[in-house]
Amino acid sequence: MNAARPFVLVNMAMTADGKIATANRAVISFGSPRDLRRLYELRATADAVMSGARTLEETNAKLGPGGKRYQRLRLRQGLAEFNLRVIASGSASIDPDAAIFRHRFSPIILLTTNRAPAGKLRRLQTLVDDLVLCGERELDLDKALRHLLRKWNVRRLLCEGGGELNDALFRAGLVDELHLTVCPKIFGGARAPTIADGLGFAQLGDAAELKQLSCKRVGDELFLVFRVRPSRPPK
Repeated sequence: MNAARPFVLVNMAMTADGKIATANRAVISFGSPRDLRRLYELRATADAVMSGARTLEETNAKLGPGGKRYQRLRLRQGLAEFNLRVIASGSASIDPDAAIFRHRFSPIILLTTNRAPAGKLRRLQTLVDDLVLCGERELDLDKALRHLLRKWNVRRLLCEGGGELNDALFRAGLVDELHLTVCPKIFGGARAPTIADGLGFAQLGDAAELKQLSCKRVGDELFLVFRVRPSRPPK
């Protein structure tokens, strides 16, 4: 673990062909109730939960702990009853009317860049507890994570997508662990999003490498955990 930033987990569910939604994004949630419980169990281990703006809007997610059962679990583990909530959006494109802003149970932190429109930032600043400019045009995620540790004492950060945010974290060498549910479905479609979209790695030698820590089958789903092998320092 890098003591200068939080330990970062990525948690995703995907189809057998690697998709996280249909091509038109009409199907977002397709995992089993067990997969949903696993999501809340992972949130109960994290100081903060992070998601990209588009994913939040498409799923109407509030990024909360998941109810009293998981709030109690957090307290038993020495964490705050409610996790912090982090929105990542380089253009500050999150809708001010998004569901996350209508539920005020824990602080909301927005990570964005200097290319975000000033008017949009002024509006969002009234809705969030911390607006962090980290980067000129692209999110400097290393800087953002260091800020989360320094200002908010985030030692364990759970990222729940989408694919472009995951890709940026992987390319920056900032992911420590990947939790992956493989669901017994095929979506197909060249435009259907995957767990790591965005720019990707140009060279095979640069690709993120994984070490499998566990594999559990429940019904027809596979629950996999990988440690991400240390890579070259981010440029």
